[in-house]
Amino acid sequence: MIRPRQQAMADFKRQYIAHRGLFDNARGYPENTLAAFQRAVDAGYGIELDVRLTKDGQLVVAHDDGLQRICGEDVDIADLTYAELCTRRVLVSDQTVPLFTQVLAVIDGLVPLVVEVKQSNRTAETCQATADQLARYRGRYCVESFDPRVLLWFRRHRRGVLRGQLSGGFQEDGTGNRLLDACLINMVFNKFTWPDFIAYEWQQADRFTVRAWRAILRCAMVAWTIRSQVDLDAARGDFDVFIFDSFKPSHDRQCPRPLGPECGGQRCGGIAF
Repeated sequence: MIRPRQQAMADFKRQYIAHRGLFDNARGYPENTLAAFQRAVDAGYGIELDVRLTKDGQLVVAHDDGLQRICGEDVDIADLTYAELCTRRVLVSDQTVPLFTQVLAVIDGLVPLVVEVKQSNRTAETCQATADQLARYRGRYCVESFDPRVLLWFRRHRRGVLRGQLSGGFQEDGTGNRLLDACLINMVFNKFTWPDFIAYEWQQADRFTVRAWRAILRCAMVAWTIRSQVDLDAARGDFDVFIFDSFKPSHDRQCPRPLGPECGGQRCGGIAF
């Protein structure tokens, strides 16, 4: 028997999900910008993006805490107002870090949306702002986070929103606390947050705790981040939803159903199954 929340995940299984939009940082479509998101919509791909708060409480779309990598400036987004943030250009382009509301207007319900709520010391405030803006959005979406507190907030305050636990091996990043990192890698907080899906580093699908939680939760599995067709093909047996960047997935067959005008006359970003 398929549960209603499992059925709601079907929309995300039908389309590949473009990581931070269909970006090309070298050609004027920087990650997590309106240009990259418009490009993903035009190609018919779902979208994954990251949200966080500015100093003055504006919800913006950006992955990193700071601007060093994308703007060459050693300053945190949380220490800038949105007006100050708008004076910075992303990766030598004409693009700026957008408001979440601006991104929602571009996507306009045409493709599925995966929203990652970034970890911060303003968890409840960020969750509230995200939930409030999504409540006014007419489209298919889900939220995910590495921070179990985000999932717990949505379970308590927005139970109807699909929520997913992000995790992986933390080979490069971690909290600095070995015990906490072990808990996050093995998703021990799932017993409190009860996610609708698990989004895991695709190379580590064979980890025992990943398979155990999938069996316990009977949930969808989301692969991050696929960066080649070879890796995509290798991940198919372990995952249901695929987040990709750095290439365009190939399609053997037409998407099983049209999802909007972006599909007209060409193949969309759908998965035939």
